[in-house]
Amino acid sequence: MSVDTLAHTDVELDVLLERKETLADGVVRLTLRAADGEPLPAWEPGAHLDLVLGPDLVRQYSLCGDPGDRTVLQVAVLHEPAGRGGSVHVHERLADGERLRIRGPRNHFALVDSPRYLFIAGGIGITPIVPMIAAAQARGVEWRLVYGGRTRASMAFADELRERYGSRVVVSPQDEFGLLDLDTLFAGTEPGTAVYCCGPEPLLNAVEERCAPGTLHLERFTPKADTGPREVFEVELARSGTTLTVPADKSILEVVEDSGVLVLSSCQEGTCGTCETGVLEGVPDHRDSVLTAEEQAVGDAMMICVSRSCGARLVLDL
Repeated sequence: MSVDTLAHTDVELDVLLERKETLADGVVRLTLRAADGEPLPAWEPGAHLDLVLGPDLVRQYSLCGDPGDRTVLQVAVLHEPAGRGGSVHVHERLADGERLRIRGPRNHFALVDSPRYLFIAGGIGITPIVPMIAAAQARGVEWRLVYGGRTRASMAFADELRERYGSRVVVSPQDEFGLLDLDTLFAGTEPGTAVYCCGPEPLLNAVEERCAPGTLHLERFTPKADTGPREVFEVELARSGTTLTVPADKSILEVVEDSGVLVLSSCQEGTCGTCETGVLEGVPDHRDSVLTAEEQAVGDAMMICVSRSCGARLVLDL
């Protein structure tokens, strides 16, 4: 198989940065419009896209605009000077009118049907929640949002959400009220409530500890700790019949790419879902932060940048 063969396809297109605006302290919103003027890809609440900021600089950002508006896509980006470079590039280098490449959208944080929702957001984790709230409101179901952040000035969308939805939205800056009182929050949550949470890892872990099984939906910005064993195993690439050995010190993705098969990938930490690959035989050892427990149990797909094999062999749809 030649090195220019892509084993995974995705929507890619050029967009123009129509507007870059400040939403809150350290947060900017990018409004993107198709460079050719055509309608942009459809998406649903919870989706994200890849911004291709450079040859080796691809970052994922949750869509926070209106899914019904196919003329623009909007993302909000927190300035993180100590991060991996994506937010610094967005905040310090991007300007209105610039041409960018995007991939996606894709969605591993979809809004399920439920009679009621509890949305919990921390900091920039509000971005995927904004269109979810609008969808829940349009469905006429019960919902509420508890939104925490460092300071009121740093909390994007806070004023807009309070003005639009009133008392359903609780804005709780840490410097005014301390950490979110999750014990009281969950004590008053009715059974059967779908809980959606996005934010920093300590918040996600605290919500996980208090949430009933099967009701929680999370989106992580950072990967879960990988403490599992790293054994040698084989992967067969079904489309070519090639069998490869994955050593303990390499990922499936690295071995596949070394063989000349190019797979779209981005985070290489198991958080973005770009490298999701079908599993035809074998049992994957899931180590990603994308798939739900139910999706992992099905075992028909895996993130090959971090996940491994429970047995001696996997057959992948590559």
